[in-house]
Amino acid sequence: MTPLVAGLFVFSMRVIDMSLDTLRLLFVMRGWKFIAGALGAVQATVFILAVSTVLQGPLNLWTVIGYAAGFGTGVIIGMFAEERLALGYIMFRIYSPEHGPAIAQLLREAGFAVTEFAAQGRAGTITVVNSAVARRHRQTVRALVEQIDPQAFITADDVHPLQRGYFRH
Repeated sequence: MTPLVAGLFVFSMRVIDMSLDTLRLLFVMRGWKFIAGALGAVQATVFILAVSTVLQGPLNLWTVIGYAAGFGTGVIIGMFAEERLALGYIMFRIYSPEHGPAIAQLLREAGFAVTEFAAQGRAGTITVVNSAVARRHRQTVRALVEQIDPQAFITADDVHPLQRGYFRH
């Protein structure tokens, strides 16, 4: 294998390896043991192919560059893939001084489970709206909130449901 071809091979293997690694880590964090294990096995195979090529014979600048560039590119591709898969749930917390009840009502009409409550903010009473939704509905919820109150403060955190309740699936 020529040095340039070896570098391209290592780059490709590292892109695959790190994309799988990023996804595997996310599956581990979500508790999906068997998928994480299967991805880990494939990832280990790809890693061995990449490293064995880098370590073959004298050090080759192209394989080192391929290794490093493939690592970074793989992380980015893995993150894009995870965003597209949108697995799991997120908890929206929406803080709106004036439009909280209207936001809650619009989200309910769209089929989302919503809990709203009054809270004390810096400028007085505000409404806090909580809604746990499938991650694939993230943009929909955000657009609905912005339709009512573009100034609302919104946070979103990963949620790991322990017991089922009402979720729009």
